[in-house]
Amino acid sequence: MNDIARLHNILSQNRPLYDVIVKMAGFGLPNYYIGAGCIAQTVWNHLCGLELMHGISDIDIAYYDATDLSANAENAVRQRIMHAIEPCTIEVDINNQARVHQWYKGSFGYDIAPYTSVEDGISTWPTTATAVGVRLKGNELEVYAPFGLDDLFGMVVRANKVQITEEIYMKKVQKWLRKWPQLAVVPW
Repeated sequence: MNDIARLHNILSQNRPLYDVIVKMAGFGLPNYYIGAGCIAQTVWNHLCGLELMHGISDIDIAYYDATDLSANAENAVRQRIMHAIEPCTIEVDINNQARVHQWYKGSFGYDIAPYTSVEDGISTWPTTATAVGVRLKGNELEVYAPFGLDDLFGMVVRANKVQITEEIYMKKVQKWLRKWPQLAVVPW
């Protein structure tokens, strides 16, 4: 079984997450991925023999629409998505990657350049194992993983230093080690 088939098999066993993956495939948003922690943590839970929702706080949906960068437009998409994926038993975080640069400094303390695509945004996510986006195309799982899937399946936490700071990385590492002590952490 190749890595994408393996990932698809694991994700399909996490019912709350996979329900969102399936519903988003029928939603009609052309340029999106479901990704980040919910993907990595489902895999880690599977590999550790834990309940598949263990430690997962939300499901991230990243999309890209540069036609309207207003918060109102993003909120309208968010409301349509939330309606389409009901009922959903977990928090869902929906962000237009085209407008992240507008709020990033307020959240993380420094400016970033605007992203040019949803993939551009994913390529800056904090770790190599969590810089993974998935979506269904028909019955096939489409994966965007700019650093590959080796760290994900190897339970390796490695900083993606494109954008984050050492402080952000260390906070994530400390939080994750409390939930998955088996993780192999690469120092900053």
